[in-house]
This record gives sequence, C-alpha cells and structure tokens, in this order.
Amino acid sequence: MSRLVRARGWLAAVAPCAMALALAAAPVQAGQADGKAADGKAADGKAADGKVDYKPVTDQRLANPEPENWLQYRGNYQSWGYSPLDQITAKNVTKLVPAWSLSTGVSEGHQAPPIVNNGVMFVTTPQAQVMAINARTGEILWRYQKELPPELSQLHPTNRGVGLYGDNVYMTTTDSCVVALGATTGKVKWEQCVAPWKDGYYMTLSPLVAKGKVVVGVSGGEYGVRGFITALDAETGKEAWKTYTVAGPGDPAADTWKGDAWKTGGGSVWIQGSYDPAANLAYFGTGNGGPWTPDARPGDNLYTSSVVALDLDTGKIKGHHQYHWNDAWDWDEVSAPVLIDIERDGKKIPAAIHAGRNGYLWTLERSKDGPLSFVDGKPFVYQNVFSSLDPKTGRPAYDQSKIPGINRRAAFCPGLWGGKDWPPEAYNPKTGLFYIPSNDNLCSELAGAQAGTRKPGELYIGIPIDEVLNSLRLRDGVDTSKPFAIGAIQAWDPKTGKRVWQHDFQDSANWGPLLTTGSGLIFAGGTSDRKFRALDGTTGKVLWETRLNSGVTGVPSSYMIDGIQYVAVQAGWGVDAERMLTGINALIPEERRVSVLPQGGVIWVFRVMGEEAAAK
Repeated sequence: MSRLVRARGWLAAVAPCAMALALAAAPVQAGQADGKAADGKAADGKAADGKVDYKPVTDQRLANPEPENWLQYRGNYQSWGYSPLDQITAKNVTKLVPAWSLSTGVSEGHQAPPIVNNGVMFVTTPQAQVMAINARTGEILWRYQKELPPELSQLHPTNRGVGLYGDNVYMTTTDSCVVALGATTGKVKWEQCVAPWKDGYYMTLSPLVAKGKVVVGVSGGEYGVRGFITALDAETGKEAWKTYTVAGPGDPAADTWKGDAWKTGGGSVWIQGSYDPAANLAYFGTGNGGPWTPDARPGDNLYTSSVVALDLDTGKIKGHHQYHWNDAWDWDEVSAPVLIDIERDGKKIPAAIHAGRNGYLWTLERSKDGPLSFVDGKPFVYQNVFSSLDPKTGRPAYDQSKIPGINRRAAFCPGLWGGKDWPPEAYNPKTGLFYIPSNDNLCSELAGAQAGTRKPGELYIGIPIDEVLNSLRLRDGVDTSKPFAIGAIQAWDPKTGKRVWQHDFQDSANWGPLLTTGSGLIFAGGTSDRKFRALDGTTGKVLWETRLNSGVTGVPSSYMIDGIQYVAVQAGWGVDAERMLTGINALIPEERRVSVLPQGGVIWVFRVMGEEAAAK
C-alpha cells in the first residue's frame, strides 16, 4: 500500500503546479499536447534525419513482441523484463556511452520504462506528463500534460508508464483517470475517471492492454478505500467490468471480513498485471488491508496481499493465492507474478513466481481454468515473522510476538519496505535464472492506535505518524562501524528453487527495477550512489557502471534501430526511495550518510561506441 513517510499535514504536498519544463519544445498548456505535433507538422514523427513511421499495436504484436521493440511495462505479457537483443555483450559493454539524454523538467520519482514502438519512444513522468520522442535522436515529437486539481495531495507522485494499442497511447493519473492519446499527435481521444480522487483514490500503474481492453487498478488503501480492478474499452473508455480486490457481500470470500471492515479494506493495485493469452487470464498483485492494524479487521481479509487471476472478458476472479493473511506489516504484494514454465523434480509446471515484500520467494502453479496451487516458498532475506508454511497451501503461521496492533508494539523483519518493494524482478530464458532486487538487514518497530472514523480523503492507517516516521531499525547484530550490506541483486534457479549468486550493495538500499538481455546481461540502478550498472547474469559481476544525474528507480528497457541496440532508463530519485534513505541515514555514522541526492528527471539512452560499422 503506501510506504509513506509523509502524508496530508505531514507530507510536503507535490502539487501539479507550474514547473520549469526544461524541454526543447514550447511551453505546454495543461491538458493539451505541445511541440511540433501540436500543429500537425510532426504527426508522422518526422525528425531532422528522416521519418519515423508509427506502426499500430495489435494483440498479436503484444503477445509476440518483436525483439527490436519494447511495447509494454515488462517487455512481454509474462512480465519477464527480458529483451532478446544481444548486440551489447559482456565483451563490449564497457564501451557503452550516452547516445542522447533529455530532461523531463519535473522532479520526484521517475519510475516508468521508456516504451518503444518502431522508433517512437513514449515516456511518462510525475505530474501526469507523457512525451513522444524519436528513439534514435531524442527529438521530442509531442508532449502532453494533464491538468491535475490544484488541491490534490499526492502520496506517490509518480507514474509507471504507458500502454499501447492500435494508434492510441494510454496513461493513468493520480486523480484516478485514464487518458487515451493519439500516438502520432498527442491529442486526447478520451478521458475516463474511474473513482473520485477526493475520496482518496489515485492511480500510478501502467495499464495492461489486451483484447481491446485497458485494464487498470486503483490505489488509496492508506485513505481507507476499497480497492478494485477495472477494464475500459480501448476505443471509447466505457467501463467493461469492475472487480473489487476486497471481498464484500455476495463474494465467496466475504466471510474473511468481519462487520463492515470490508468497506475500508484497502487492497490497492499499483503495478501492471501479467497476462496469459492462451488461458485468457490476467494476474494482478494486491496491496495490504486497511487500516494497517490487523485487529481493526479480524479475519484473513481476502483478497488483500494476494495474487488474483481474472478472466479478461468478464473480470471474474477465477483463482487466487494469499501470500499472507491479516497483514500487520504494510507488506503489499502488488508486483505481478512472473509467468514461467519450469520443470522441477521431473514435473513440468506452468509457474507464477513472485518475490514478496514479505521476504519470501513464492512459486505457484497456474491452471488453465484459473485456480492457483502452492509449490513452495522460501525466504530470500532475513524474515522473523513466519514460523512455518503449510506444506500444502503455503499459508504462513506467525510468531505472535512479531505482530503489531492497537496498543501493541512489535518489531519485525523485514521492515515496512519489505524484502522487495514494487521494483520488478526479471527472468532470462537463456541463463534460466530469476533475478530479484532485494533489501536485507532492515527491520521496523510499530505500535498501532484506533483509526477512528474514516473521513474521505484523510489518512486512515491506524498508526501514529511518529511511529511511521521513526519505524526503521537494523537487524540485531549488524555492525554499523563498517559498511554493511542492505541492497542486493540475487539470482535464483527456478528449477531447483536455490539461490545461485548475490551481489551486495553497502550502506544502500536497492530500488532498482531489472532488465536482462539475450546476451546474459543485467541492467539496473536503484542505489543511492546514483549509479546505473551492467552485471554478468551468470556470475553477478559488475561489468560497467556510470553515475547519472540522480538516483535510478526507473524500469530499464532495450530496443534496436537501424541495427543498433540501445538501453534506456529514467533517472529521477524520489517517493519511497527518498523516504527510506532518510531512515537509513539515521542508522549509520554521519561520515557514511548520503547528504545530497539530487532530484530531477532525465531520460538516458546508451549504446556501444562505434557500433555503426559493426551493424553495417
């Protein structure tokens, strides 16, 4: 849900007001497109060095994306975070240089991947902005920025990318709307608001687009909303279906809630789901229950902290698995499972694999009809809350001393931000390894209070703000007199369920989404030293790194134009990475603290120096 350290009254509200947009284009009027596309002259993406033709995005292309394109959040419906491109290798990666860069003109967390279709790049930023860019030259083709309500206070001022379908581009906004834009013009085709922002709803996720539907989910659990997932018609924006992630009256799981607790039950959805076209099932992760105090909502609280399998045509929940019940630790499980077919102990398993915020690596078995079954769960960081897992169902038993509640204090590991927060994992079919951006050795201590009566748009978490601000603790036994590991990138073998290697980062958390490639490389940022790196996917050795303008919490992507492979990523520190850094700084000696980590978004695009000759 929210990994908040500032909120209404204690959050420095980031209003969508006037900002100096350092872009090579005319000033944008809120809610309209600007740049050369505004007068139609660049509607076809014409750049100084040639024409960029836009190719409509179809279901077939999304299901079988061309290696040279990056058409959605994780590259494919299975959420692999994998590019088959292999021109950049372990041998030439040290020759990577910037091909171009572009300032976004806004601050806060830049988390969206550069989405690329046939030479046209689409990038979203905080403050409801999307840009279309010539992916080879960096020239802006058009830019759109939605006018947000001046009084809107954003707990998570970010956006995680566009969806593409036909000739349209789709973006969600923090005032709970979906906007459809013309891919070649940036002009608004339609706008549909799915929930009232004044009630606490907002959206940050990249839309899942399939079979003519734009599927999105709402956030706002920290405001006491009832989460849901909805599908809109890609051409008109009309609602096709709506499914709540908190079971209410009439739902088979309604008895997992007591009284009216379901009405404020949370269950936020803020990461794009995975999709299996053959089964026609979409898999979405859900956030924790609300308020945070578990004794305020007795029961298992389905479908919070779960994965749900939805029939894409109807939105009906066909299957689910709850990673942990009656959450007490703010452990969202919003990252969509990675869909991989594996073989284990001689059995072929259509798997759904998820590295949980609760610190466990979960392997589930999918079925064509929707039900999910437990295969195994193993801790990938130190975890002291679960005392055991049921070997058949995976349901955890808890150490009661580790459960905070109303007027009950408890310390637990991992802490609020978990073993892995929202930054996505990656899977490489060539190395056969599953990669996790993890955080270890950080714990939290909390005590709750009565949440009181919910007021629309007001925080409703049941934890005093001072508790949240000062909750971060170190794991017992950590020696702070010398640098110690916090963040890491881990590699696991899904066939054996064992860890293969781990690369640690000292004194820094890891907020870096992962990209892996056909040549066996991993690209990632995420650390407070502002570095963007390439690692060997078989050994974890760092092969190349460069320091950027700001920290990197953006999802990297890769694409190819004219035989040249590019790697693209947004730098722009903020949101929870910034808030967690404040807590870490309070735990380590002053001389090792990161005193300044500049904000401000920049799109960076890299290529191997001198690769034109090789491509020709």
